[in-house]
Amino acid sequence: MNDSFSGKNGKVKVMYVRSDDDGDNRNNDKRPSNNKGRPGDKPRQGSRPDDARRNERRSSDSRGDSRGPAPRRGGDDRPRRPARDDDGPYSSPWKTVSRPPADDAVPDHGGISGKSFIDPEQLRRQRQEETRVYGENACQALFASRPDAIVRAWFVQSVTPRFREALRWMAANRKAYHVVEDDELAKASGTEHHGGVCFLIKKRQGLDAETYLQTAPAKDCVLALENVGNPHNLGGIMRSCAHFGINGMMVQDPAQLESGAAVRTAEGGAEHVKAINADNFLDVLETFRKAGYTIVTTSSHKGTALGKAQLPAKMVLVLGEESDGLSDSAWQQGDLSVSIGGTGKVESLNVSVASGILLAEWWRQNQA
Repeated sequence: MNDSFSGKNGKVKVMYVRSDDDGDNRNNDKRPSNNKGRPGDKPRQGSRPDDARRNERRSSDSRGDSRGPAPRRGGDDRPRRPARDDDGPYSSPWKTVSRPPADDAVPDHGGISGKSFIDPEQLRRQRQEETRVYGENACQALFASRPDAIVRAWFVQSVTPRFREALRWMAANRKAYHVVEDDELAKASGTEHHGGVCFLIKKRQGLDAETYLQTAPAKDCVLALENVGNPHNLGGIMRSCAHFGINGMMVQDPAQLESGAAVRTAEGGAEHVKAINADNFLDVLETFRKAGYTIVTTSSHKGTALGKAQLPAKMVLVLGEESDGLSDSAWQQGDLSVSIGGTGKVESLNVSVASGILLAEWWRQNQA
């Protein structure tokens, strides 16, 4: 339809407005369609009066032709994208074709997504091969000795300045670490006595006697423990071993020396002691005897007083649990038996304390 108005200069201006029934072009035309023009608007290019459009539409309908697309603004005659019809998608190269998923398709997450399959048996073996150690001195010594054993680490903020080198190394070697609050670290380490840091590490495997003997020094004291399993005692013994230059510890379960409590109590001493697998305790003692070691057994009541005993340079010092001491079979293996004298007011010394006294005497006689 037409609308006219008089401008300031007295001339009549005419503007053609698209009709309401022109659905395709009305949506593309952002101009107001209130049938009134605005002063200063210019006639639309390429537009025609509505009466002409209606006449053309009637003519097309009478011929049975479908209505074609309206001309583009500004006289642009470029072809417009055809609408999608029932025969298939339009021929544009930018089309998107939806395909139903195949029934036999198996997703491959590459081991990244949580939906990936995890072998329970493999996970169980992995957990058996790993352990958590904690304590600042223990973790510093572990990082200095065997950083490749570290799998993951947790720190509280206050200790990170003292672990700057460890953090830098872990970032460079793609080792995961987390700076967490104290309560989160307690959950990760399994104890409130974590000392501000916890490492998840790969356990060391115990050496067999033959492997240890290949690199044993000329003066060597090996500490053999029968049925000693308290981790705090083991940690204290490892600390004494490191202090007095003891290289090897015979234990029936080497994994006990890797427990978090034992390593923390050792305060870094665990990194200087090699675990020797003594699953068959008496046979391993015999192996060392054949290699030239003297088997020295201990007791709180019988044997040569430590102050009078001459401890050999190459020996295996055998200690048992506090309550029962050495078994009869282990006691009978001794080439030399010694005891620690005292007042007699207590039944015996703690095994960790007793080992420290005995090792100190060996060090005084052979290494000092």
